Amino acid sequence: MSQLSDWQRASTNDSKSYVDLVEKADSTVGAFLEFDPTRRIPVKTDGPLAGIPIAVKDNIAVRDFRLTCGSRIMGEHVSPYDATVVDRLVAAGMVPVGKTNLDEFGMGSSTDNSAVGQTNNPWDPGRVAGGSSGGSAAAVAAGMVPVALGSDTGGSVRQPAAFCGVYGLKPTYGLLSRYGLVAYASSLETIGIVSDEPANLREVLRAAIGVDIQDQTTVQFEAHATPASEAAAPASVGFLAGDLDLDPPTQTAYAAFRDAVTQLGIETRDVELKTTDVAVSAYYTIATAEASANLARFNGVRYGDRPLYSENPEELVRSARSQGFGQEVITRILLGTYVLRSGFQEQYYQRAQKIRTAIRNELDTVFGTFDMLALPVFPTVAFPHGEAGLSQFQQKLADRFTTLANLTAAPALSIPAGVVDGLPVGIQLMGPAHSEFRLITLAERLAELLPYTRPPQYAHPLCELFGSEGA
Repeated sequence: MSQLSDWQRASTNDSKSYVDLVEKADSTVGAFLEFDPTRRIPVKTDGPLAGIPIAVKDNIAVRDFRLTCGSRIMGEHVSPYDATVVDRLVAAGMVPVGKTNLDEFGMGSSTDNSAVGQTNNPWDPGRVAGGSSGGSAAAVAAGMVPVALGSDTGGSVRQPAAFCGVYGLKPTYGLLSRYGLVAYASSLETIGIVSDEPANLREVLRAAIGVDIQDQTTVQFEAHATPASEAAAPASVGFLAGDLDLDPPTQTAYAAFRDAVTQLGIETRDVELKTTDVAVSAYYTIATAEASANLARFNGVRYGDRPLYSENPEELVRSARSQGFGQEVITRILLGTYVLRSGFQEQYYQRAQKIRTAIRNELDTVFGTFDMLALPVFPTVAFPHGEAGLSQFQQKLADRFTTLANLTAAPALSIPAGVVDGLPVGIQLMGPAHSEFRLITLAERLAELLPYTRPPQYAHPLCELFGSEGA
């Protein structure tokens, strides 16, 4: 936890130095939509998280900060309350310092779908930071904060973490409260954590977990209180067999990751998953259907920015939604509405739910043989912005490795697996429900063989500079 100790010391110095340094770094990265480390005063002055700054994805409510969801339809909305996870971390002493950019309502793999700004990859500003939690991952990678919150619906924490070369944890569904997270696809999404050190994930997760009466999907978790359960090394890790259609850097990193696991004395064996080919189709059918229902409230009447003038209520709703939503959000709402139509539910939505059950059954069988499963996060490294990169359709197809954890409620952790040709590559570990602390422990052991690397232009976290300047 040495890095958090640095942040704690730095937080007692001149905050203006910190603001100046973050603003200089973020002028290139564009991670933050709003940044003010003085807006919230720490409520706890001791403990491992006291005084530690944390960035929060802008679809998670933080009192007195704006809540845009990366969308024009939210206008200048300011949240009057904290999400439960934020409230618990503030109670532990953490300080929300700003809101980070995202794909609109969490729909995308690049953060280029944001209506309020562009986020660049700290390793190469010409490339995307990933999505939809690109701002959170970029802020951590550039050393602006040690920890950030994101949300993961189909890989939206793990994929940007992989693109930016940091750790990204998607916990077991129900472990973290979703109260205060603006809903996109309620049965799939969870709040996740991004950090540059696996030990930080453990401290933040411990402070945030627990049942919440405002979210009936939350579950009690006791295993974290048993140190032995955290330290237990897996006996075996499964690796996907066959041609995975990965680009050369990702293929190289996947092989290196397997070598590192083997060096730790853990058995590695090939495993074949038969359901990966249909995971993306099932995921997007379910996700868009739930998005259609969840986003129906943003109509300019009760929720969402409304046009200045409309002839009648019908025109008001049509104008508010067509002007407020971006093209990707509109596409997903229309698709979700289609698959929920009478006469189509059984053909699409209910069939997707059956496939979801088949995927869960297959992974239950896998975890009966293997303790953990290692998969690529994304088939490519961070791709360029714009037309030189991947199309929206190609980005969706590439979610085939990350959507498995969301469809099955399982925890998964993206781990930096090295830098190939100047760009980081992340590989994810996936385990059965409530195994996130074992995933973190293995990530710590792997860090000895696959050490964390910060982008060259951000070789030192800003807290080191902030601490020395403010001393």
